[in-house]
Amino acid sequence: LGRHARPEDGGFLALNAAFLDDGALVVSSPGSAGAVHLVFISTEQPVPQVTHPRVLIVAGENSELTVLESYVGAGDGGYFTNAVTEMRLEQGARVSHHLHLHESPAAFHIGSTRVSQGRDSTFASTSFSRGCRVARNDFVVRLLGEGAGCDLRGLYFTDGRQHIDNHMNIEHVSGHTQSAQYFKGILTDRSRAVFSGTTTIHEHAQKSEATQADKNLLLSTGARVNTKPSLVIFADDVQATHGATAGAIPEEQVFYMLSRGLDLEAATSFLIRGFANEIIDGIELDGFRDYLDRYFETSVPRFRFEGFGRARAFGGPAARVA
Repeated sequence: LGRHARPEDGGFLALNAAFLDDGALVVSSPGSAGAVHLVFISTEQPVPQVTHPRVLIVAGENSELTVLESYVGAGDGGYFTNAVTEMRLEQGARVSHHLHLHESPAAFHIGSTRVSQGRDSTFASTSFSRGCRVARNDFVVRLLGEGAGCDLRGLYFTDGRQHIDNHMNIEHVSGHTQSAQYFKGILTDRSRAVFSGTTTIHEHAQKSEATQADKNLLLSTGARVNTKPSLVIFADDVQATHGATAGAIPEEQVFYMLSRGLDLEAATSFLIRGFANEIIDGIELDGFRDYLDRYFETSVPRFRFEGFGRARAFGGPAARVA
């Protein structure tokens, strides 16, 4: 506890440590297999509250562990959640991690996750972020042993004046390591999103491979995304790529579907779901994937593309990119 998420590494980590008095501890013994669902529920109170959830996960050698980490709000009141999760993956451990963020519309959520991976370990994380006045997912993954690999994926959905940050940092400390980051955002109204993905390949991490991608769908003239994938490479024998895109739904696609008898709401719903399904379909946890399918079935139809008839496929008045 405190070895991977150190208080001196950030103010929110220090604040969580200062108020730490309990939390969730998950330990998988070597060679074992199991699954756990951690649920943190914030209820509406007369006076806004602050909570500091803490999670420590230790995956033993050659163990397999599936973790679903949920932060949800009961009611529409305001509160602040300052969550910290730290994980240690021993040699050959395989962890499948899922982060579900669906707090109150007036809530503030800062989530800090720190992961340290041993030799030949595998860490795969998929996050779904929805709700919150302001939310931040702050990940730092350190590939400490040769053969370690991580795959970070995420889907975020904002409306109104919501703001969601995704700060992803991966450090290749040892050679022959692999990492991937792939995030998608759907924004409407005057909401905001930030993607900041940094992959650092240290001098001795030769033969490493790294990819980054962030794609965003802007459904209104007021939505805005700031995206900055970046690579910091000190080794000379690596493979690394990165990129980001943002734009509105192309008019041609909407017009084609309207010409086949669909109304604007149905057409945009199909296009939005098609954009999101690339992340959803890759979730191996059946219950979580089914939940997201049902959520999009009931929630997406009310979001319409504002710019049809005015915007262009990229960079027009319905798309603001920074």
